[in-house]
Amino acid sequence: MLALQGDVREHLAALAESDVLARPVRRPEELAEVEALVIPGGESTAISNLAVSFGLLDPIRKRIADGMSVYGSCAGMIMLAAKVLDGRPDQESFQGIDMTVRRNAFGRQVDSFEGDVTIDGIAGGDFHAVFIRAPWVEEVGDDVRVLGRVSGGRDAGRIVAVRQGNLLATAFHPELTGDLRVHRYFVEMVRQAA
Repeated sequence: MLALQGDVREHLAALAESDVLARPVRRPEELAEVEALVIPGGESTAISNLAVSFGLLDPIRKRIADGMSVYGSCAGMIMLAAKVLDGRPDQESFQGIDMTVRRNAFGRQVDSFEGDVTIDGIAGGDFHAVFIRAPWVEEVGDDVRVLGRVSGGRDAGRIVAVRQGNLLATAFHPELTGDLRVHRYFVEMVRQAA
C-alpha cells in the first residue's frame, strides 16, 4: 500500500477483508519487500511530489516495468497513466498504463457523485461506485483493456476502469463502498502473476 497520501486506511481495511496481509510503503526499501502495490485515491500532485521526495518515483517505475502488479484508484489511476491532461506541468506519474487520463474530469469536489459502473470480468452486476473529483480515461493504447464504463447519466460511456497486463486502475473508490469485488479481482491478478 503506497502510504504517502490519500485513503490508505480504507484500502488497508478492504485488503484485510480480502484475506491479504498489506502494509504501508513509504520508502524504497519497503517497496522492495512487497509483491504488489496499491496506489490510493487522494491528490495526485501531492502523491507525485511525495513520491519524488521519498525517492520512490524511479523504483516504482522500475518495479512496474519488471512486471509488479499494481492497482490504482482515482489519484492512483492518474499516477499510473502514461499521459495526464489538466495536471500541473511538474507533475510526474509512474507511466505504467498506456492511457491518457483527464484529472478532475467529472468536475470539482462539489460535483462528486455515486453511480453505477458496468465492469467486465467482475461478476455480480453493476458496481455502485463513488466518484470524488474523479478522472476519466480519454484514450487507451492497443494493449489496454477497458473494463468499466459509467452506466448512465450525462457521462454514460466514459471509461472509468482499465487493465493492462498486471496493472489495474479505476477512477472511482471501491474502498469506500463495502463492495470488495474490485479488491478481490486485484488479489486474484496478483496470485495469477505469482
